[in-house]
Amino acid sequence: MPLFLGIDLGSSSVKLSVFDGLVDRTIAQVTYPENEMPISAPKPGWAEQDPDFWWECVVKGFELLRIEVDLSGVKAIGISYQMHGLVVLDRNGKVLRPSIIWCDSRAVEIGKQADLELDKEYRKDHLLNSPGNFTASKLKWVKEYEPEVYAKITHVMLPGDFIAFKLTGATQTTSGGLSEGILWDFKEGRISNELLQYYGLSEKLVPPLVPAIGHQAKVSAEIAEFLGLGKDVRVTYRAGDQPNNAFSLNVLEPGEVAATAGTSAVIYAVTDHQASDQKQRINTFQHVTNTSITIRNGLLLCINGSGISYTWIKRLLGDMDYPSLNKLGSSVEMGADRLMFYPFGNGAERLLQNQNIGAQFVGLDFNRHHKGHMIRALQEGIVFSMRYGLEVIEQVGGSVKTIRAGKANVFLSELFRQTFVNTTGISVELYDTDGAEGAARGAALGIGFYKDKTEAFAHLKLIERLEPDPTLMSDYRELYLQWVDYLENNILSKTN
Repeated sequence: MPLFLGIDLGSSSVKLSVFDGLVDRTIAQVTYPENEMPISAPKPGWAEQDPDFWWECVVKGFELLRIEVDLSGVKAIGISYQMHGLVVLDRNGKVLRPSIIWCDSRAVEIGKQADLELDKEYRKDHLLNSPGNFTASKLKWVKEYEPEVYAKITHVMLPGDFIAFKLTGATQTTSGGLSEGILWDFKEGRISNELLQYYGLSEKLVPPLVPAIGHQAKVSAEIAEFLGLGKDVRVTYRAGDQPNNAFSLNVLEPGEVAATAGTSAVIYAVTDHQASDQKQRINTFQHVTNTSITIRNGLLLCINGSGISYTWIKRLLGDMDYPSLNKLGSSVEMGADRLMFYPFGNGAERLLQNQNIGAQFVGLDFNRHHKGHMIRALQEGIVFSMRYGLEVIEQVGGSVKTIRAGKANVFLSELFRQTFVNTTGISVELYDTDGAEGAARGAALGIGFYKDKTEAFAHLKLIERLEPDPTLMSDYRELYLQWVDYLENNILSKTN
């Protein structure tokens, strides 16, 4: 029985899935820990996690899986991981300091200075992004503020590279991973030596490259026995969480878009060119299906205050569960009786060029508006912010032909789904999959169980296909334009 195992390392938990290639579905899945993993914040704006604890969670996940499945049948492992984190090891493979994870902002000023001093054409044509607060800038922070740690570093890794290292003993990374850290030269197709030199970082710290999909390394005999695996198990897939989410949804070609509305809302559009947003509202990362012959990049836009705003309203209203919230919101007509919501209350928004404008209800009338209006306005506001982001993607040359999403988080709401499809005017496909299953499916493709990508996704389960309703599209379009007009001419104009 050909089994494939996917590991999805998030900042809140680790999810593991066992995927049966013969029946083309997940047969066992576990999440650990049950409560969220701790994030340490020694100073304001910092966010750190212990990589060794990540590994402990992976090991515990294997223990739980073995209760349900004989893991000796696993042929290959795929890894998805939280993007942009920094893990540093010494020559013995020991973790030197906690990982500086994706939401840590300590290197913001370092990135801003780099943005001012680097040649603009180099940044535009080679990096496609500002160094920002990404992995390279975080490593520069360690060099500058923790020189005694930096002096001991032998290997610099992303979180997924570390999990692969614990499994195989091999220090490796991918070009896609380096692009997440703004360490990849897209034009030259190599490590960005120029950025390393600018930051005074040694190229020797960057591990050897392996393909994102394909043979990477064999799980060590000791670890295989410890985890209950058989012989000759290989790691054959590795990707950051957003590229992996897109892969999981079979978003592989230009014009295909993956959308999520969890804590944050994310739009990830695949393109076949080297797109760069000079206003730095979106980022370009290498997609997992990129090759030296065929360009496949992902245009990624993140809106911080999406699902977290819906969690906020649920907490504010007290005794209502999400289905009840959705039902009450649906009882109100579109437009929420002229109440508008702006979901930008979770820090600086890259979409708004890093402005922190705060979340806002606009037009609140104590005599007309009740809970249902607030719920509807909030869901519409999240959708409108995502539509605003899609326009940015189109402005930099991306195309949007079809949108795919998992039926999870805010996409569980019928109100949200209908608002989304009629505001964008684009069909939406909802699938039964997640990041851990996607990583397992990637492992099966990487070891050759599937002959190509088409075969790998031939039986991906489509739950629902939503088509825009022409009778509603014009009304939603008018509401959206009113929302944009107030954002640009009343909110942003006062903060610029």
